[in-house]
Amino acid sequence: MFETVRKIMAKQLRIDESKVTMDAYIKKDLGADSLSILQLLMTLEDDYGIVIPDEELATFEKVSDIMSYLDKQQKK
Repeated sequence: MFETVRKIMAKQLRIDESKVTMDAYIKKDLGADSLSILQLLMTLEDDYGIVIPDEELATFEKVSDIMSYLDKQQKK
């Protein structure tokens, strides 16, 4: 699942895939702004058939935070 998310993030943020690591900060390291984060999460919602509540969205700082959330959703 990480490889798929990595490709989506790199494409959405127009960055090299190698920059997208589990420890990367979405804003600081990957250069995402609020709008690009929203677009990214909308794409993930569509691709994974889930809805990410706004209160969850506010907790995502690192790529690993997104991955943890997606992992939990897949296990439901």
